[in-house]
Amino acid sequence: MPIDGLRLGVLAAVLGLGCISFARADAPLSAIDWLSQSLISNAPPPGLTEPAVSPLGLHTETVTVQSLQADSADGLGILPPAVTGLPRNLWGNGDVAEIARLLLQDNGQDLPALQTELLTILLAISDPPQGALAGEILFLARVDKLLAIGALDQARALLDTAGAARSPEIFRRYFDVALLIGDEDRACQALKTAPGLAPALPTRVFCLARAGDFDTAKLTLDTARVLGTVSAEEGALLTRFMEPELDDTGITPIMPTPVTPLIFRIYEAIGEPLPDTALPVAFSYADLSENAGWKAQLEAVERLSRMGSVTPNLLLGLYTQQKPAASGGVWDRVAAFQAFDAAISAKDQMAIEATLPLAWAKMKEASLEVPFAALFSQDLASLALSEATKPVALQVMLLSRQYEALTQRFAPKDPQQAFLLAVARGSLQGVSAPDALDAAIAAAFTAPVLPATLQAMLDQGRIGQAILAAMTQMRQGKAGDLRAVTEGLSTLRHLGLEDVARRSALQLILLERRL
Repeated sequence: MPIDGLRLGVLAAVLGLGCISFARADAPLSAIDWLSQSLISNAPPPGLTEPAVSPLGLHTETVTVQSLQADSADGLGILPPAVTGLPRNLWGNGDVAEIARLLLQDNGQDLPALQTELLTILLAISDPPQGALAGEILFLARVDKLLAIGALDQARALLDTAGAARSPEIFRRYFDVALLIGDEDRACQALKTAPGLAPALPTRVFCLARAGDFDTAKLTLDTARVLGTVSAEEGALLTRFMEPELDDTGITPIMPTPVTPLIFRIYEAIGEPLPDTALPVAFSYADLSENAGWKAQLEAVERLSRMGSVTPNLLLGLYTQQKPAASGGVWDRVAAFQAFDAAISAKDQMAIEATLPLAWAKMKEASLEVPFAALFSQDLASLALSEATKPVALQVMLLSRQYEALTQRFAPKDPQQAFLLAVARGSLQGVSAPDALDAAIAAAFTAPVLPATLQAMLDQGRIGQAILAAMTQMRQGKAGDLRAVTEGLSTLRHLGLEDVARRSALQLILLERRL
């Protein structure tokens, strides 16, 4: 029976259909461009108002209502000051937009020590910046940064403190995190129970189909087609998602740009999974699922481990899951890792010394030295190793979180080892610096320099911004700006982040990476 005009109007209202597409031009902007446009929103962005207009067309006085800071999402977190070591008034009177910009800058494959501290800041419970309007700009920036580095478990924990239905922008991120983690039903249930959130067409069809309500999903899509609010390609993709035999259009779905988590899951569901190696790192999380092949799981955990977004134990578990059935690339790394792990488990010192050099070389090849050090440094420290093995073992221990304690009994064999051990102990007076980078590091411990810009931040209580700015300087140092190395390390030490400063200095020397 054809759908008449009245039924179309009613259905459009009931089903929430409007001019919808996979990439709405009027959707709220995000710091990352691959968020799913999962909701319909015609509301202006937070903080923007328009002059009120009376029924006669006369402009009336605009009344602005400022929420209390207690209502702000910007101070939400999961780690209290007693855990983070950071003050509750972390942001002082800083500007919210400037803090968000510092958080969201692309730091690529950062020094692991900086990445760990950044994660702490992102998850910290803190007061919103003084004088800032109650809002969620800083909260969303923190979530977006977690998404950008693939820290989805942490992002979901942070989003849970706010609640999925707190605002449309928070829900969008909640929905996408659930999709990438593989918890689609939880995302759809949150939408179903969220008052005032109107799902966009793809979201509605996706959730209806996930719930097994294919009749309503098909009616929703048919109505959108009649209303002309869905393109032929979108309609074909959604039809194939619901039930492949219903797709009689003959149109092959095209992959949109950018790929969103919702599109990613729909393509997976229709049997045409999209390769995630060319997608942002957060998409790699999907390959940690047991439904993915072992090679895909290995590549995903390596990618996420390099970003510091998953625990070393996850790498250990996947690396030792089964025996490699091929050679080359990741298989050679797995084989070398397994041989060393077996030697450690057997406490076979001869086997340990025989397998360590290759295992370490393979970890360096994949930029996984720090996770490897976290897993095996204490085992190596307990052994009386031969002189031939000690240099590699020393590097492993210096890249661990227990770098100072584990290397106490080491006697340096050359100037570079002497310098590294001095950094680990935080005492560089009278120690020679073998090269220019070492000299820049030594200066931060013997003649620290605090830039005027960072001192001004500290004078205004903007401790969090000063930490982020120091991290930026350290990245500049990785790119060859040696003065920035001295200033960045000096600032971290001045702020009491001695452990972060020492680990960063050791990693600058040992990881030998540049941006």
